[in-house]
Amino acid sequence: KMGNAESNAYQNHLSRFLPEEQSDIDGLFNTLSGSSGSAGAKNAKAAKKTVTLAALQARQSAHTREPLPEPMTVRLYNGMKSIDLPGKSSGPSEQIAKEQFVIFMSNLLKGNADEKISIIMRMIAKTGGPLKGKQIQEFTEDLITSVVHVLSYRKELKGWSLENTRDSSSGVKALASELLSELKLPDGTKPVGSQLLETNFDQSVIEDWVYRVPQISVFLSVVIRQGLHVLHSLPDQTNDILNLVPHCKGIKGRGVASLFDIPAIIYINSHLPAELQHKWQLLFSSRLHGESFSQLCAHIVNKGPCIVILRDVDGFLFGGFASHSWEVKPQFQGDNRCFLFSVFPTLAVYTYTGYNDHYMYLNHGQQTMPNGLGMGGQHGYFGLWIDSDYGKGHSKAKPRCTTYNSPQLSAKEDFTLDAMEVWAVGDAPESAGRKGQKSILDVDPQAQALLEMAGKSRQSEGLREPIEEDEDDD
Repeated sequence: KMGNAESNAYQNHLSRFLPEEQSDIDGLFNTLSGSSGSAGAKNAKAAKKTVTLAALQARQSAHTREPLPEPMTVRLYNGMKSIDLPGKSSGPSEQIAKEQFVIFMSNLLKGNADEKISIIMRMIAKTGGPLKGKQIQEFTEDLITSVVHVLSYRKELKGWSLENTRDSSSGVKALASELLSELKLPDGTKPVGSQLLETNFDQSVIEDWVYRVPQISVFLSVVIRQGLHVLHSLPDQTNDILNLVPHCKGIKGRGVASLFDIPAIIYINSHLPAELQHKWQLLFSSRLHGESFSQLCAHIVNKGPCIVILRDVDGFLFGGFASHSWEVKPQFQGDNRCFLFSVFPTLAVYTYTGYNDHYMYLNHGQQTMPNGLGMGGQHGYFGLWIDSDYGKGHSKAKPRCTTYNSPQLSAKEDFTLDAMEVWAVGDAPESAGRKGQKSILDVDPQAQALLEMAGKSRQSEGLREPIEEDEDDD
């Protein structure tokens, strides 16, 4: 009977995979178990193949650089080993049977939060039982580190690289901290800081967290598919990892590193409207295009939805997502999809409150209204403001920005700008892609400002060369 129960559960898990997925998983198991199991054994049972930690590690180090960092390989092994099989003698075995391997893959790649959770608990700590916040933090940081590592190893960063982005180590900690901020105790309180690290969390709390924080499941899926190289090329029912990292255009070969790091790109991209998540294109970088407000306007106006990121001289990184093309005019623009964000020292997104519609503002060369680029709040008290006297800005949001509920994003209320980038997201609007002569406004931004002062309309706005795309980025 026990044998039947075992084979039924096993068959149910197996049936979640398409035939070509099953053969992919079989192939991986056979590769991994090839070194274990006594080939000389006459008895079929004795030759039943198993996988050991050594085999998993050997697969990793068979390459010059491991696809997965060592701590994550051990965590995957502990997860596989934690699966109880009906009818199996109790007591942990150091070897992983085929059924355990398949059920592990099935639960983590196709399962619900309930099925994932006991495995994740054992990946966090072998012992089971309540887990300390510190253990969950270490697991989350390992998980994010592994995602960055494996995507880079498999050349899946889509035009981004560890060279053309900021170092990811502080970004890993910032993203882990942001995901952990969603851990809620049964009474609804969220422990923070050192209190979080010492708090005990039981299985139901962690299950709730995994359910509410989809990144955990998505990251595990990436680590398994790309790290173990299984089911990575087959069509999948879930497209959750499709737009994990957007295609990057416009930075390759320019000799600059973005202000973004990979964890921040993944996190900010996940907050964009779904139809904009597939591509980012660099429109403006103060290090490439110079420190000039006229240049900034010339590069970002009428280019579709954008992400603005800046660094102040104290090293704080923050910015905003503009849901509409920037236009130079003395009125507020945009809609409630806009948001502000912080990247360093903390990673966080701040969305609209409904209090007012002061989403985005861009003005230049006017005597009566403030000149500069702003998001949220009000004139003189923006959540994010860059003055047209380029290099100065403010984030006056005490206690919070009315439009986005964001705190002060810069180190000081009035800040000095160190560097700035603007990225177009999604596909360029039709008007931005029309072929034609380069506009005089691009050649001479001063002329643009003079025209605006004189109240002349910008007839030549449409006649711009499209930005050259780096076709070989991928």
